[in-house]
Amino acid sequence: MSSEVAARRDAKKLVRSPSGLRMVPEHRAFGSPFGLEEPQWVPDKECPRCMQCDAKFDFLTRKHHCRRCGKCFCDKCCGQKVPLRRMCFVDPVRQCAECALVSHKEAEFYDKQLKVLLSGATFLVTLGDAEKPETMVCRLSGNQRYLLLEGDSRHEIEIARISAVQVLTEGFPAPEKDSHAYTGLLGSQPVSEGGNVRATGMSLQCTAPGAEGTTQLKLTAGEDASAGRRQSTAWLAAMHKATKLLYESRDQ
Repeated sequence: MSSEVAARRDAKKLVRSPSGLRMVPEHRAFGSPFGLEEPQWVPDKECPRCMQCDAKFDFLTRKHHCRRCGKCFCDKCCGQKVPLRRMCFVDPVRQCAECALVSHKEAEFYDKQLKVLLSGATFLVTLGDAEKPETMVCRLSGNQRYLLLEGDSRHEIEIARISAVQVLTEGFPAPEKDSHAYTGLLGSQPVSEGGNVRATGMSLQCTAPGAEGTTQLKLTAGEDASAGRRQSTAWLAAMHKATKLLYESRDQ
């Protein structure tokens, strides 16, 4: 990839919306696949009362819109200002109690798991019909759009083209939970749920531009108990969280 193309991918601009200042990609096509679009606000004329407590709006009880869901609330029900990174807001923005709770939980992904994904980890990688796995470092690109695989060979997989994910535990696919809520994204269970269950790898199904069918990518962590193994396990857990956010973005 040329430096000019890479710069284009990462270029950003500051824009002002009714909800606040946002730092967004210069070109929308290069936005993060984990991002969410701003919602349409419920028109003022359609919400004479708070949509949470039913308080009537008047001169003293002012109406406010939640920046995440777009619904209309009084100050008591929509007084929290919380970071909303998935919409690229520069500063914390007003959100209702329900949305604020979700945004607080997502903050852990951006503060912790995203850093793990960007740092990368080492896996035995089997791509497609390859006869032997290759030792490669897997990491997320800086613009969050690509999974980079680097070893003797190098591959880029667009995150948005991952159609299915399954976490492997102790060498076996973990049982699915709430699969109806994750159409096209399997492995919705946590990678570790107590006991002796631990993640050993991940299987991903990917589609290629203009191609029919899918390609399988299998990542397997090493067998040793070294720091490298712990890093690989942490990376799998972070990738698992990322796939949940990816599904939510598609379902918006």
